[in-house]
Amino acid sequence: MASVELRNVAKSFGRVEAVRDVSLVIADRELVVFVGPSGCGKSTLMRMIAGLEEITSGELLIGGKPMKSVAAADRGIAMVFQSYALYPHMTVAENMSFALKMMGTAKADIDSKVAEAAGVLQIEDLLARKPKELSGGQRQRVAIGRAIVRKPDVFLFDEPLSNLDAGLRAQMRVEIARLHEQLRTTMIYVTHDQVEAMTLADRIVVINRGKVEQIGSPLELYEKPANRFVAGFLGQPKMNFIPAIATHSEAGTTLTTASSGRTVLRLGGRVSIADGLEIELGVRPDAISISGPLDELAVPGRIVVVEHLGGSSLLYVEVDGLDQLLTVEQRGKANFAKGQAIHLLFDPAQSHLFDGAGNRIRSGR
Repeated sequence: MASVELRNVAKSFGRVEAVRDVSLVIADRELVVFVGPSGCGKSTLMRMIAGLEEITSGELLIGGKPMKSVAAADRGIAMVFQSYALYPHMTVAENMSFALKMMGTAKADIDSKVAEAAGVLQIEDLLARKPKELSGGQRQRVAIGRAIVRKPDVFLFDEPLSNLDAGLRAQMRVEIARLHEQLRTTMIYVTHDQVEAMTLADRIVVINRGKVEQIGSPLELYEKPANRFVAGFLGQPKMNFIPAIATHSEAGTTLTTASSGRTVLRLGGRVSIADGLEIELGVRPDAISISGPLDELAVPGRIVVVEHLGGSSLLYVEVDGLDQLLTVEQRGKANFAKGQAIHLLFDPAQSHLFDGAGNRIRSGR
């Protein structure tokens, strides 16, 4: 078992900075997820940990030992790739045992480790099959099993579920979470899917344009995003953002829409921002309720699209003066129709404020 520490790590490809000044400590047995949009540098960061990419500057330590001059094969790491990378001419057992054979491991030890890994992953009945006879989920289990048999100090998962359909992805998320509980090994998981990040991670590292935006538990990042990027990236459906102007009085801070001057929110207590400053109000879809038209803070709108999802519905609402539709989540049976006029109320206890640079001024909770 081992911790992983990054100290001011950076990676450049010519003039392009793929990873910028990343410092991070991943504790022994922790499951940390690197998440961010495609091309943000998260896979490059993982490849540097694995030894598949050279570090331009900074330090990497695994188990407290510097890794700069340590070859990839000697770092105590096993990596699970997006593409499975199974040998098509080999059986499942042969694929899982290949690395051990190359290391000169005794046959009895190989057989024992393969059987143990197959039992953990519940693929004992697949050992004699070849990859072409397996489903996508089964192939991914074999790829994970090939990593398990090496008993690494650190597991690296590089978008391992992106080739699977939605149902299999959900199933494999559960399997990976269960696997972490059983093995109690340090795991680093890369994904662009924020649902995977929120459901799997002990901590999430949000990366954007090669830079770490925020590190924290899933709930911490969801409830107290450090900036507009984190707030908009994490959460499904995504947060609504409304340009607003703040004004202060003895009663507290009032927000009006920047376009129409309509009052949309009153906050008890004074928020530490300049009077008349243009900011952004962030409200998650489940923090917007449907109100009667007589409420002073009710915002009138018109439903453009209704998505019925079974246990809930998403309403996409057009509001005068706003360029973007607002997304409103309604739990339970929702009797709403396209074209219907409604009035919206924003929950001040769950409203977020961001300044012109996108930094957090206030979190709702």
